[in-house]
Amino acid sequence: MPPFRDEHILIIAPGSQTTLAQLGLPESFTPASHRFPTRMFPAPDGKTYEPYKIRSRKKEVVINGGDVEMGGTLEPKTAEEGDEELIELPEDDEGAIYPLKEGRIDNMPAFWAFLQHVHNTLSPTLHTPIMLIAQPSWTAKNHEDLTAFLFEQFKTPALCIMDSALATSYAFGIANATIIDVGFGKIDVTAVTDFQISGRGTVPHSGGEAMTQRLMKLLKAKNFTRDMAEQLKRSPVCEILPPGTPLPGTDAKEEAAVISNPAAAASTGATSSGPSVRITEAPHVPVLEMEVGEDDDTFDDKQIEDDGVLDVASIVTSGKIQEVLARREKEKAEKEKLKQARKEKRDAEKAEAAAAAARPARLPNSKRPRAIFHYEEIIKDAPDAKRQKTPEPTPAAPAASETAVASEANPADSAAAVPESEPAPVEDEAARREQQKAARKEERRKNREEENPERIRRDIEIGIERFQAADEGYLDAVADTIYRTILSVDDISKRQDAWDALVICGSGSKVRGFKEALLVTLNNRYLVSPSSATMFMSELPSNLATPSGTGSQTPNASFTPHAPPTASAVNPLLLAATTASNPALNPNLSVTSYNGTHSHSSHSQSPTSIKVASPPGYFPEWKLYEEAVFLGSQVAAKVIFVVDQGLSKGFLSRVEFNEEGPTAIHQVGLVF
Repeated sequence: MPPFRDEHILIIAPGSQTTLAQLGLPESFTPASHRFPTRMFPAPDGKTYEPYKIRSRKKEVVINGGDVEMGGTLEPKTAEEGDEELIELPEDDEGAIYPLKEGRIDNMPAFWAFLQHVHNTLSPTLHTPIMLIAQPSWTAKNHEDLTAFLFEQFKTPALCIMDSALATSYAFGIANATIIDVGFGKIDVTAVTDFQISGRGTVPHSGGEAMTQRLMKLLKAKNFTRDMAEQLKRSPVCEILPPGTPLPGTDAKEEAAVISNPAAAASTGATSSGPSVRITEAPHVPVLEMEVGEDDDTFDDKQIEDDGVLDVASIVTSGKIQEVLARREKEKAEKEKLKQARKEKRDAEKAEAAAAAARPARLPNSKRPRAIFHYEEIIKDAPDAKRQKTPEPTPAAPAASETAVASEANPADSAAAVPESEPAPVEDEAARREQQKAARKEERRKNREEENPERIRRDIEIGIERFQAADEGYLDAVADTIYRTILSVDDISKRQDAWDALVICGSGSKVRGFKEALLVTLNNRYLVSPSSATMFMSELPSNLATPSGTGSQTPNASFTPHAPPTASAVNPLLLAATTASNPALNPNLSVTSYNGTHSHSSHSQSPTSIKVASPPGYFPEWKLYEEAVFLGSQVAAKVIFVVDQGLSKGFLSRVEFNEEGPTAIHQVGLVF
């Protein structure tokens, strides 16, 4: 078989709502070049499927070089009775059939037709291998049916079906990880160890659609549609707060933090001290309330004379009285000038501080009880859509507008009314900047409406409902699934590695604050501090000496095994759970476990640390990694089709398919 080339590889990553596809691998991996909505429409014959909505309408007679005759004194000329034409409506989704529901294939014929549409759009050559990304919910029968369809219809020379979780781990380059894929209608949790799937879990009826439905329910009184709730969920004003965070403007006011270290509070603003305390304010430096310039007056000439600096007798006898007096006058003038400069500087600083205090503080979104949501509505089938515009906003200060009009009418009077020497106050300067900002915003809105006349933008005020897209029950269900999935990993020593490499991806995770809130939930429910293991050091068996400061009596693997502990000894399960980070402290383990023959050292039921995996930084085109599954599919396609070329049985060739049939796909690929 001739080697495959980068520009001939076809990658298809289906999703419940959007399918990512690309023909060819670029030199530096980039996001998907094509995005298809995963939907099909019944064809007019009722047996096949079409990618777009098709409607029929009567044909119009075109006369006079392309003009359509309409109205007037003459009757419009139409085609013969019953003569109709079919038109495609790409933006219409009425009556659409979605082949994938919650990741599983719900309509296989429609999914086949969709894959045919993707293949026809990209138009690959005959010598094009296919990398198909499979969802975790696909069955073995689904893999066989897709294998038969792709080989028989597309005549592909090679096929690889790869699990989406493995593709994500390939993107991050992590062998042991926990992939949390927040999809449209579900959340898939997959534990990966050594680039193999070790555990799975699913949260049904969740994902991004559950957040949208909850926003619709909360904002039902405001007649929110699904499109409005979807746009609100994707806007920056919608945010998921960590558990325990009070909602702004509610009766549950934030209680003042208890100051356990007054010295730290006085110096740094922190309520306590310790290595885990984060200082958020600059150190408080006490400032002496004293006027520097005024204190200089206390050192007058009389004091200088008393100190013996000025000798009048010697000055008189020297005959340089005028020079001495001139020098003293010059020194006094310089001192007065310096004093005046300091005073002006203090006045300017006070004025700037007063202006900053008068300026309204910009609170973060999580502290504002109400916010403005910009909703864009698309007007469909409206004949005068291009003439509809957003209503002009009401001016905030009508008095100011009237004054401006009057000034334009009588410029001489207005000029005489305002003194030339009077400087503009700070408040007027801030108001002027706000007006300029509002004017620029209004200009951008008008330009946007001129470019897209069918879009109408409305401003809607939203309260604390925007913080409740995912409640604590939603996050608890996801956290419980993550815990049970990692607990199902057979290799106990790899469980902590899975906790230290959480990968939160999927389009549903783009909601602001979702990742942070989920991480806080996991920490609150399952995290065990490593320092808690020292609570039971006093209950260790007597054959282990207490470590000394020199380190000479540090426990090691030199002790001999002993009989299992009795009822009066320490609980073995408790000891195993608290000695996960230091197996040498557990006397119940055999000596061979420290020589590498026995892999695990504890039960690892609770993690001692929970971390989110850092994305790779060597792909400049990738800024966000919610769609990391496509990046991983490119990496895997490069390795399997180009570098390996079938030596490791990474793909199914046409020869193998002809010999063994569709069931041969289970012997190759990366789906398990």
